[in-house]
Amino acid sequence: MDKQQAQADLANDMTLREALRHKDIVRNEIIAGITGFFAISYIIIVNPLILKDAGIPTDLSVFATIFSSVIGCLVMAFWANAPIILTPGMGVNAFFTYTVVVNMGLSWQEALGIAAVASFVYMLIAFTKVATILSTAIPESLKSGITAGIGLFLVEIGLEKAGLIVAGKSSLIVLGDLTKPTPLLALFGLVLSLVLYIRKVKGNFFIAIIATSLLAFFLGVKDSDTPQVDLARLAQYHEILFKNDFSHWLSIPFILAAFSMTMILVFESMGLLQGLLPNQKKFKKTFEGSAITTFFSGFLGTSPTVAAAESASGIESGGRTGLMALVAAVMFGLSLIFVPLLAYVPSAAIAPVIVITGAIMMAAIGNIKMADFSEWFPAFLIIVLIPFTNSISTGLAFGFVCYPVMKVALGQGKNLSWPVYLLGGLFLVDLVFSALL
Repeated sequence: MDKQQAQADLANDMTLREALRHKDIVRNEIIAGITGFFAISYIIIVNPLILKDAGIPTDLSVFATIFSSVIGCLVMAFWANAPIILTPGMGVNAFFTYTVVVNMGLSWQEALGIAAVASFVYMLIAFTKVATILSTAIPESLKSGITAGIGLFLVEIGLEKAGLIVAGKSSLIVLGDLTKPTPLLALFGLVLSLVLYIRKVKGNFFIAIIATSLLAFFLGVKDSDTPQVDLARLAQYHEILFKNDFSHWLSIPFILAAFSMTMILVFESMGLLQGLLPNQKKFKKTFEGSAITTFFSGFLGTSPTVAAAESASGIESGGRTGLMALVAAVMFGLSLIFVPLLAYVPSAAIAPVIVITGAIMMAAIGNIKMADFSEWFPAFLIIVLIPFTNSISTGLAFGFVCYPVMKVALGQGKNLSWPVYLLGGLFLVDLVFSALL
């Protein structure tokens, strides 16, 4: 076992205060926090662009995204002591904008009201025994499928950011244009990241991000979609603060949307934490902390927060305690001032780290009993449908509905606990509601 891995294992069971007494662990956690931040930093830009289609001003949404991320990471640091970065979630922000606002015709204020109701139900579940009952009832094959599915999702995100895969005309995905600078720069970053990773160089991912960013600067490669943020606009932030509209909370559209968002928040968060946390003993506290942050994020003027799958990049860099999340909180806070500078860390520099992290997570496939098709196929559905539908909750839904069906078909239904049937039923209802919304 190498020294870095031994330090990570030691830090797994440490309190935040204990970790601060170990210089090497502190160094690992700082590197992990910075690496994790850069891996998810695109959310500062992408989330406001998505919420813009719901009618929320882009520059004010940048503030909401940063503030909710800072609060979420601080909660993870001091409440849960977990190496998890909380930010407004990709997928739930699309549901917020394109399903609730665009398709259902509700206002963004009503969507924030729906988010608050869904988050409140999430908190009720998180702070009761229901969370433990549901999490322990999840079969091991599905847990491994969730980890691998999130990993494949990260691989897809990374390849897209690298420009190595693009939407095709005759097929869904085709190889990107390898004559363009972004894919070539990403390939350089991928090779460098791989070499540093397999040689177990300390701070491997962080070094690769910085080196690739410097090369991008000298070559003039720069992302073009960084929003212009004027700190003077903070004076207008009150325009989206506490604007939740509950006036139609008894209407059918409000109730259906709140139910679907609750399912997304509860089970996407549960799946992510099951797949990401190095120490599952921290699950309950982390789940509670996630619920708290999710509730407050709606009042801050953004779509709900979830655990960022990109936290895995920090965890792979040695993050094991809340110190990693604390460092990420500081980085988000600094980004309030230096948002334009994020353009100098292009997607091509971040993408390789995301791809490698996804590949590492996909190793969980080896824990699935593939010889038993009733175990393998539901997990397989989760693995492929998470990236193919760009929705973690959709992948979970199909896997959790399929699992009890296959066990009953084999005459093994009596061996399943009632929460497994409950989860399958809830996900089935969610799929029906999602189709109707």
